[in-house]
Amino acid sequence: MGNSMAKQPQPTDKADKRPPKAAGAARSRRDWRHPLRSWAGSHRDSARLALRRIREHPVSTTMIVLVMTIVLALPMGLSVLIDQVERLGIDWQRAAQLSVYLQQDIEPQAAAALREDIAALDGVAEAQLLDRELALVEFQQHSGLGDALQQLAYNPLPDVILVMPQDLAGGAAALEPLRGQLAQLPGVDQVQIDMLWVERLTAILAMVERFTGGLALLLVLTMLLVMANTIRLAIESRRNEILVIKLVGGTDAFVRRPFLYLGMLYGLLAGVLAWLLLAAGLAWLNGTVRDLAALYQSDFALSGMPWQDGLVLLGGAILLGLAGAWLAVGRHIREIEPQ
Repeated sequence: MGNSMAKQPQPTDKADKRPPKAAGAARSRRDWRHPLRSWAGSHRDSARLALRRIREHPVSTTMIVLVMTIVLALPMGLSVLIDQVERLGIDWQRAAQLSVYLQQDIEPQAAAALREDIAALDGVAEAQLLDRELALVEFQQHSGLGDALQQLAYNPLPDVILVMPQDLAGGAAALEPLRGQLAQLPGVDQVQIDMLWVERLTAILAMVERFTGGLALLLVLTMLLVMANTIRLAIESRRNEILVIKLVGGTDAFVRRPFLYLGMLYGLLAGVLAWLLLAAGLAWLNGTVRDLAALYQSDFALSGMPWQDGLVLLGGAILLGLAGAWLAVGRHIREIEPQ
C-alpha cells in the first residue's frame, strides 16, 4: 500500500498555476466589459426617462415641439426657395444676350452681311438675324393687337441681330466693351444688353438671403431660450428627486443626462415635423408657381424639399435641442445641493 501511494503522481508547479491563469483572464475580460455595459445601461435608462416624461406630458410636449417646428421651418423654407430661384436666375443668365437693333432703311443683304461680320468678332459665340417681317407676324399673333397692326401703312419693327457672348462672367458690366464695339458698326441703330433684369433679380435675392440669415439667427436664439426655459421647468419639477440622488452620491453628470436626452428628443421631433411641413408646403406652393411660370412661357417648377437640406435641418434641430438643454442644466443642476 505504501508503494502504491508512493507511485501516485504528484501535482507539479505547472499544473498548480493553470487555474489561476484562467481565472485571471476571465476577470480581465469582465473588468473592461463591465464599465462599458454600465455606461451603456446608464444612457439607456436616461433615454427611457426622457421618453417617459414626453409620454406623461403630451400637451406641453406638443406645444414645445410646435414652437420649435415653426422656428426651424421658417428660415429653412426661405433658404430653400431662395436657392431654387437663384438656380433659375443662373439658367436665365446663361441665356442672356445682346440685341442689336438695325436701322429701318437697311437692305436685307446688308443685314445678312452684318450678321456674318458680328459672328466673326472676338467674344461672340453666335449671332442670329431676326427678320422684321417675321417679327411683325409673331407680334401680331402673341400681342392680341393683330387687327390694329394690320392697319399700319408700314412695319415699325426693325431687323434685330441676337448676339450670344462667349463669356458671361462679370455680368452686364463685362459686356460693355462688346456693346460699344457693336454700336460702332454701320447700319446699327441701338444695342441693348438683355441681362440687366437678371442682375436686378440677383441683387434682390442677395438682399433677401441676408435678411433670411439674420432672421435665422434671431430664431435660433429664440429656440435656445425656449429650450432652456423648458428644461429649467423640468428640473424644478424633479428638484426633490435630484436632491435624493445627490444625497446617495449621484454626480452632476448622472443627473444631467436625462435632461440632455430630453432636449435631443424635442429637437428630433421638431426636426421631423419641420421637414414634413416644408415638403407639404412646397408641394402645395408648386402648383401656383407653375401657373405663374407658364404666363412667362417657362416650365420652371419647385423641386421640393431636397433630402440633403432635410438632413441638415434634422441634425441642426437635434444639436439645438441639445445645446439649449445643456445651457439650462449646467447652471440649475449646480444650484441644487443638499443642505
